[in-house]
Amino acid sequence: MPRARPATEVLELAGRRVRLRSLTEQDYPAWIEVRRRCHDWLVPWEPRPAGAPPAPEDASSFGVRCGMRERERQLGTGFGFGIFVDGSFAGEITLSSVQRGPFQQAFIGYWVDQQLAGQGLVPESVVVVLRFAFEMLGLHRVEIAIVPRNHASRRVVEKLGIRSEGVAIGYLEIDGRWEDHVRYAITSEEWSVRRTDLLSRWIGEAA
Repeated sequence: MPRARPATEVLELAGRRVRLRSLTEQDYPAWIEVRRRCHDWLVPWEPRPAGAPPAPEDASSFGVRCGMRERERQLGTGFGFGIFVDGSFAGEITLSSVQRGPFQQAFIGYWVDQQLAGQGLVPESVVVVLRFAFEMLGLHRVEIAIVPRNHASRRVVEKLGIRSEGVAIGYLEIDGRWEDHVRYAITSEEWSVRRTDLLSRWIGEAA
C-alpha cells in the first residue's frame, strides 16, 4: 500500500518498476536533460494559449514550480510526481484539479521520456496514482482527457481498459489551438471491481 507522508516530507508512492515522488530543486538537472532532449515530442501536446511562448524551463522557474506543487499538496488540490525508474528521472504524472464537495474528482496527466515510451511505465504509474486517489484521498472519479491524434497517450488508457466517455469539442487550448479531447474516466466503484486485476497486472501485487 502507498503511504502518504506529512506535508513537510517528500511524498513517495511505489509501483513494481516505478517510484513516484514529489520533485525538488535537486531534480532540475535530470529534469531539464529529458525536457530538452524530448522537446519536439512533448511541446505539441502541452496547454498553451495562442501566441504564448512555452513555459520557462530555467532552474529558477523550476524551483517556483516545485514550490507551487508543494502548496497544492498541502491544500489537497493537486499532487505532482516525478516518475523514477532505477533511480533515474523518466517523466511526470499529476493528479490535478482535485474537487471535493459533491464532485470528489480529479484529473490525471502524464508525460514520459521518449526513449522509454512503450515500456508500460506510464500505465503502471497511472495505476499507482489511481490507488492513491481512490484509497488514500477517497475520491469518487478520476478523468484523463487526451487529444484524439495523440496515439501514444491514448495507448496508455487503452492498455488499462479505462472507459471512454466520448469526445469533448474544443475542450482545451493546446499549443495555441482549441483541441477536441477524448475523455476517459474511472469511478471508485469501477476501481473496486477492477482493483485486483490492475494491481496484479501492473504492480505485481495481490488484492
